[in-house]
Amino acid sequence: MYASFFGRLSIAPVFVAAIGLFILSYSAHAEIGAHILVDAKSGAVIDQKNATRKWYPASLTKLMTAYVTFKAIRAEKISLNSAVVQSQNSASEPPSKMGFKIGTKFTVDTALKIILIKSANDVAVALGEAVAGSEAGFIAMMNAEARRLGMTHTRFSNPHGLPDNSQVTTARDMAILAMALRRDFPESREFYNHPGIRFGKKTLRSANREFLLRVKGANGMKTGYICNSGYNVAASVTRRGRTLIAIIMGASSGLERTAFARQLFDAGFKKGRGGKKVTSLSGSSGNPPANGYCRRNKKLSSKQYMARYDMKNTQGGGLLFFGKQKTRNPAKVDTSSFTKSNGKPDWAKILDRTLGPRRIAYKPLPVGLGKPKGTPSVSASIPAENIPLPVANPIRKAKMEMRTKLQTAQTEPAAEVTGASAGTIPQIEAAGQRPGSAVNTSKAAHGSIFRKGMDFTVPVPAPSPSK
Repeated sequence: MYASFFGRLSIAPVFVAAIGLFILSYSAHAEIGAHILVDAKSGAVIDQKNATRKWYPASLTKLMTAYVTFKAIRAEKISLNSAVVQSQNSASEPPSKMGFKIGTKFTVDTALKIILIKSANDVAVALGEAVAGSEAGFIAMMNAEARRLGMTHTRFSNPHGLPDNSQVTTARDMAILAMALRRDFPESREFYNHPGIRFGKKTLRSANREFLLRVKGANGMKTGYICNSGYNVAASVTRRGRTLIAIIMGASSGLERTAFARQLFDAGFKKGRGGKKVTSLSGSSGNPPANGYCRRNKKLSSKQYMARYDMKNTQGGGLLFFGKQKTRNPAKVDTSSFTKSNGKPDWAKILDRTLGPRRIAYKPLPVGLGKPKGTPSVSASIPAENIPLPVANPIRKAKMEMRTKLQTAQTEPAAEVTGASAGTIPQIEAAGQRPGSAVNTSKAAHGSIFRKGMDFTVPVPAPSPSK
């Protein structure tokens, strides 16, 4: 008996080592930089990791842009029908953007829907100018609200979240902001719970659409991404009269942040309502990630994604190790039933297993310019030619140039692809049109999100006027 007992003890170190290797292999693929799950009403912390670590908010910034705007509406400084104008300053922002011509007027109501659903950067700046008279003034208002709400490690340098390493926050601070937006302005919920917008004949999908369409009780709020932050999300779910809010920062992909949020909510609704308050979390658990975070935090393969987030692994959706969600060995995951005939992953089926089937049909919110009232406080008389175009992604640009040359060679076999033909891509970029369409150099779309076929890097914007 003793021999058997000590024999089992001798195996223990090997078992522990194997578990350690398993956990290391789990974390080597991708990580979530920071997260927190809170009760929206009480502020009780249900789960968290690195919630006080500084992080780049990316487009979660627009939650504060919306908060300041709603506060101005309540104070009757502006109204939902007040005019917002596309200025030279706002039109010069890189994508994602609407690309309205300078001087275009639209309502505050339209602007709020566009920034919260489609996350257009140019509209975020235009809205800030309409509320405060200048971008610098609006940024000052954002920071004043952050201090008032107790967002102790947050500093805003722009109203949209484009790259600026001086603009930082924490998961804790963003949870406080998300709670305040729901609590102080319940009307905001009708702005961020839509999976897309329809503007004229164009349908523009929200990056949060699969979460809203598939996760039980999902009702918001906002996604964000820049390379230095990875994929962020502020999400909310209501079940049986109780609402939870999750802040996730640093996921490796949009799919992962959504699946991880689903896991947090499923587990969180099974837990009690007690716990320390989010406002009681203090101090800082680290500095923001070094530049190039997205290149280090590699996107999960379909097998890795299924191994970690398949809801049929266990009832809770993923294997449990010491109370935490872990993953199966991806090599042992059979994805044959989730693979198309061409060998590529069938992501529709994978989403059904990791997020759940779509509970509601995709229905974009119709949005137009509205009927703005009042005189905008920002001048928009500067000609469009003075606005710099965003920088085209060099890899995609080269591919598009080659594709255009091949198309030209096929349609005009006797002509050499030189001279005017070689200048087709720059002309198309200036006109905001896709290859193959007629080039119109009279008006520029300036990186409109309506463009197709081209992708863009996100250049670091000019220093904020508040500095």
